[in-house]
Amino acid sequence: MPYAREAVAAPENAGWLRCGGTWFVGVNLLPNDPQGRIENSDPICGEAVSFLEQNYPLAGFNLDQAQISACYPGYPKPSTSESDSVYRYRQNRDAAHIDGLLAIGTNRRRYLKEPHAYVLGIPMTDFCADASPPVIWESSHQIARARFREFFSGIPPEKWSEVDITDVYQTLRREIFEKCPRKLLQLKRGESFLVHRLALHGITPWRDAATAGPDGRMICYFRPKFRNPKDWLCAP
Repeated sequence: MPYAREAVAAPENAGWLRCGGTWFVGVNLLPNDPQGRIENSDPICGEAVSFLEQNYPLAGFNLDQAQISACYPGYPKPSTSESDSVYRYRQNRDAAHIDGLLAIGTNRRRYLKEPHAYVLGIPMTDFCADASPPVIWESSHQIARARFREFFSGIPPEKWSEVDITDVYQTLRREIFEKCPRKLLQLKRGESFLVHRLALHGITPWRDAATAGPDGRMICYFRPKFRNPKDWLCAP
């Protein structure tokens, strides 16, 4: 926790504070090594890690530097860096997204630039149930896999990162909103949770009565990437 707090407070990282100062964007700032260690700590371990080792083709995988994502009272507030439609999407749809599909250019067209293997979250602070907990749409990864499999059919995996996926991405999100139950994740500090890389997920608004400590609602995320983008679509 001290390392995450230090990274968030560092003056050189102040530009990652968005939404009127209510959201510290998840960026890879935790100084962990490829095994998840910081200085003399043990490698990352536990039930979630054991599950990953048993069920995913992760031989030789190295962990990325963990993202640090923090929300504070009032999230989300309007921001000059976002359009009104993006702000409404944060408020009404929890900024629902699939990780790794980056918005590129002034038109913010989406491309598969980061083929993550999984999303492993570890809450770093205590926070109440209404303090912007993560949210996920159950079974959404199945719809996303089916739609992207159709879309990328006939395109070599090494070319996937060059293909504009904006339209199919927007369409499958609407389908997921209609068909998949929305589930809040109730979490405690020190627990961990796994999100399928193709699952639609987001951050709920901070409710008026919600409480957390001075560090807000802080979660660290590990999101290592596949070497072969085909695994992003075809692995379990």
